[in-house]
Amino acid sequence: MTIELTNQESESIFYTALCNGLGYMQGYGLELTVDRSQYNASREHLQSTNPQTEVCYEDILMQVLQDGGTLYMKDLEGDGEMDESITLTAVHDRVKLTPLEYLTNIIEEQDDATDADCVLQTVFFEEIIFG
Repeated sequence: MTIELTNQESESIFYTALCNGLGYMQGYGLELTVDRSQYNASREHLQSTNPQTEVCYEDILMQVLQDGGTLYMKDLEGDGEMDESITLTAVHDRVKLTPLEYLTNIIEEQDDATDADCVLQTVFFEEIIFG
């Protein structure tokens, strides 16, 4: 079965996954990182375009991607074999590779941290590696 998502739908699903699943990644000895200067520039961009709105960490991470930046998944416990990086193109190309049950839960707003974790793993590693 082929799943088709618009870029906007892929970004929305990935954003939900960032909000609900980053804690799981830490449990695998992985940490999401971003270039500090890119993070600051994206944060300033968001704050200048939405001065009345509080921006959260996940908003800034998405803005980093939308500004052409890269997110990095760093392997803290191993020899770096799990280090990966993504751009917005990877989000657009890989969210749809997530098994249907997890995508459906997010789309129907019936998701949990496990669904989010599976999306994050799929986007960063192109498969579900951990549980």
